[in-house]
Amino acid sequence: MDYSDLIEKLLNGNSRAAARLITLVENDIGAAENIIKAIYSHTGNAYILGITGSPGSGKSTFISTITKIFAEQGKKIGIICVDPTSPITGGAILGDRIRMKDNFSLKDVFIRSMANRGQLGGLARATEDAVKILDAYGCEIIIVETVGVGQSEVDIFKSAQTVIVLLVPGSGDDIQAIKAGIMEITDIFVVNKMDLAGADKKIADVMQMLQLKMNYKYESEKHDENNLVKSKWTPEIIKVNSVTGENFEQMIELINKHREFLNESGVLVDYQKNRIKSETIQILKHKISQKVEGLIHSNPTIDEYLRLVMDKSLDPYSMANLIVKLLGIE
Repeated sequence: MDYSDLIEKLLNGNSRAAARLITLVENDIGAAENIIKAIYSHTGNAYILGITGSPGSGKSTFISTITKIFAEQGKKIGIICVDPTSPITGGAILGDRIRMKDNFSLKDVFIRSMANRGQLGGLARATEDAVKILDAYGCEIIIVETVGVGQSEVDIFKSAQTVIVLLVPGSGDDIQAIKAGIMEITDIFVVNKMDLAGADKKIADVMQMLQLKMNYKYESEKHDENNLVKSKWTPEIIKVNSVTGENFEQMIELINKHREFLNESGVLVDYQKNRIKSETIQILKHKISQKVEGLIHSNPTIDEYLRLVMDKSLDPYSMANLIVKLLGIE
């Protein structure tokens, strides 16, 4: 299929073309490959904010409020909201379309909900491709909201320059969630719903946890999986009210402060390198997985391997090694 007409319209700022291209990359990995190849030279200009937090922390309201501020500043904004997929029906509510309805009328604001389609880590497979499409579309800021399931929300770390974690007063589960992987990916902690009792205690709890991690640094040698250097940045903590907009000016200042840190420290270059590595690994995993599945379903030799494993003459690891040889990727 020829996507040149859609891509030309996208580069000229056509929102319908952006929506159509995102649908294509969601549904067809082959189309995604051709589309990203065509637009890749036009990407790399947007600043990506990752928003995560437990369900009920007010992520959508927070995004709605901060989007209005960015829009008032004359910025073009893209929003990608990832919702969980039902394991039974395969569908998703995509409720952000309802919760962010006030932003649909804003000029230069593009909102897209995506189902994660069962993928772990808080994002959908096509999230990175959708980000690139909105980047090429001309968005200056792209906000990615994760599924919001708690401790496994770490994939956003590989996609966003600034990661914001929302917490709410009176919920011990929030602190439990940030004890694990979330703590290591957060640049700014936001205690939302600051009008509720316990907001100051929540800030104190987070500060205590940060103090317990005096060696809280993102050093590449300590994070060989992500290999992303974020040394010397200590997470900021702020309380806000997403309904009234209280403290959001300070919130924007913290984002700008972190952005300046990334640029001035040289960390942004490392981020870009490791984001490319991470994305390439995910693409390779998908391609190799497709090859393996195709081989298993089509090669009669596999049936013989299965028989040997069932007879205990072969074990599953040995079978896997034999399949690797068949693929020729030793």
